[in-house]
Amino acid sequence: MRRFHLLLLLALASCGSQDGNAPRQAEKVAGQAPSTPRVGVDRSHAGTAAPDAGFQDPDGAPASLADFRGKPLLLNLWATWCAPCIKELPTLDALAAREAEKLQVVTLSQDTDGRDKVETFLAGRKLPNLEAWLDPEMKMMTALGVATLPTTILYDADGKEVWRFTGDEDWTGVEAAKLIGEASGGGGEAR
Repeated sequence: MRRFHLLLLLALASCGSQDGNAPRQAEKVAGQAPSTPRVGVDRSHAGTAAPDAGFQDPDGAPASLADFRGKPLLLNLWATWCAPCIKELPTLDALAAREAEKLQVVTLSQDTDGRDKVETFLAGRKLPNLEAWLDPEMKMMTALGVATLPTTILYDADGKEVWRFTGDEDWTGVEAAKLIGEASGGGGEAR
């Protein structure tokens, strides 16, 4: 029942609901106090080690964030039914192509409808630099304490969180480049 409430909360509160009261109604159903999702950069988790929650790699094999140590990682939690997530995917695809040598970009789908749906979705939108990483049990959202999609988290090469960003962003923009540059201690620069 708790999973149902979480899914309902996510569906109504997180991803562009047309009803301005829907987030409050979903929180009442879930038995939570109403809250407003934080949008923008949150540095309150900086320095925290990446959780060891498991998910699936593009081939369906087990994976974890520890597999990415050695190079900064931009982890994006998203779903095919989330309008703000869909809006930002092309900018994540462009970022992944542009920064492939310096930054790993992982878009981790929170969809529960299976790999085919996510792969078809990405292929249909011509996003060749994004792979179908899946977390159908939403273990990563739980481990990170994330309740809003999209949420993007930057980890440094040692697997320590630098910041998290709630909401959609143009990941090809100047401000995003500055934020991403923080993974290496630099200010970042747009190209």
